[in-house]
Amino acid sequence: MTKDLRTTLEAIRGGESHYREEAYLFLLEALDFTLSGLERPRHVDGRELLDGIRRLAIQRFGPTSRMVFEHWGLRSTEDFGRIVFELVDHGVLSKTAADSIDDFAGVYDFKTVFEERYCWTSE
Repeated sequence: MTKDLRTTLEAIRGGESHYREEAYLFLLEALDFTLSGLERPRHVDGRELLDGIRRLAIQRFGPTSRMVFEHWGLRSTEDFGRIVFELVDHGVLSKTAADSIDDFAGVYDFKTVFEERYCWTSE
């Protein structure tokens, strides 16, 4: 993590943030993960980012994803939206005029996608 990013995260978290540093770092990693799956780099909207977050979480944490997110202070997709817009406000990320925090509202339920629909495979 760069010194600038660390300073920015300390400033955000020193304010009113309810999220652990790992949540911010995971979101940034999930953005890179999402962008790497595109044919060419472009802006991604909230739903696309949330899909990348879901896919990376399943890959990384499997059916414990919800527990990990809750440990980091994340209870819903709206929490990721709050993090995105905190990072936008601090100049780490950018947004378009069409982007809204509402894009993150109720996109999926953590228990449903990470536990109830988790695809167990036996090999």
